[in-house]
Amino acid sequence: MNFIDEAYLEVRAGDGGSGASSFRREKYIPFGGPDGGDGGKGGDVFFKVNQNSNTLIDFQNRKVFEAKNGQRGSGKNKSGSAGSDLFINVPRGTVIYDNLTNEELIDCTDENIDYLIVKGGEGGHGNARFKSSTNRAPRKSTPGFKGEIRSLRLELKSLADVGLVGFPNAGKSTFLNFVSSAKPKIGSYPFTTLRPHLGTIKGTESSYVIADIPGLIEGASEGAGLGIKFLKHISRTGLLLIFVDLFPSDDLNPMKQIRLLRKELEAYKDNLTQKVSWVVCNKIDLLLKEDIKNIKKEIQEHLSINENDIFMISAATGEGVNKLLSKLETEIFKN
Repeated sequence: MNFIDEAYLEVRAGDGGSGASSFRREKYIPFGGPDGGDGGKGGDVFFKVNQNSNTLIDFQNRKVFEAKNGQRGSGKNKSGSAGSDLFINVPRGTVIYDNLTNEELIDCTDENIDYLIVKGGEGGHGNARFKSSTNRAPRKSTPGFKGEIRSLRLELKSLADVGLVGFPNAGKSTFLNFVSSAKPKIGSYPFTTLRPHLGTIKGTESSYVIADIPGLIEGASEGAGLGIKFLKHISRTGLLLIFVDLFPSDDLNPMKQIRLLRKELEAYKDNLTQKVSWVVCNKIDLLLKEDIKNIKKEIQEHLSINENDIFMISAATGEGVNKLLSKLETEIFKN
């Protein structure tokens, strides 16, 4: 599966219809006045949040989106019909940029808002508009105005209360699978998770959302591996859980994992390090209790992390998970 969190497309609003040049012609009124109607307005293009969507994959094969043109006016002062508006559905958390200037245009976070992106052209005037005391039979009419066209870049950033970060195979997907209804793919090789998975956790009073951010590697902030395509999803989460593998298959011991992850977060954006972050040490079921105790003490002393912000769990067996979830709920809903 490809990681689809970015898309490029062109949106075109509808053109306005032309005004008509027409004169009233009836059996007993041979010299009737001008009766050309105005052209209809072109359709606008809107973006709309679709709660059932969580990827931009629909935009991979379609690159141009057009609203309908307005219809031309006609005789008997009939205005042309307005062109239909076009609504483009996107996942919640989609940020829309002008692809030419890189300016942020819209942040699609509210499903109750229709986000206008380009306006349709106004319809032209029919010749009836130009009748005056000095010109009783104007033949002048005007064409409709062109609709706006814009080249866009869409970027999806996950919206979640909690973000899980860690190196590949730290157990984030196993944890999310254990505590929620989400079913992320789980495997013993790097980048099993190829796009963020969102899981809803039902607390005692309310629910909250956890995002499993795909595994980081050293140099991710500079684009290594799947790089900043993953890191940007963290920017919206209020609380970060740094997942540590207590039983790594390489030389990345727990202390080194935490240091490297902090380094990548700091290099990506300063405000990421200002978020509330806790350390979650996973796979305690594979270690002796004395070793677990020593690891926690070492993290606390050498990295200046508060003891209450370090959690020792097993995502596979559930040991220590309830304590973590209880603390999460208290932190998220404390305000």
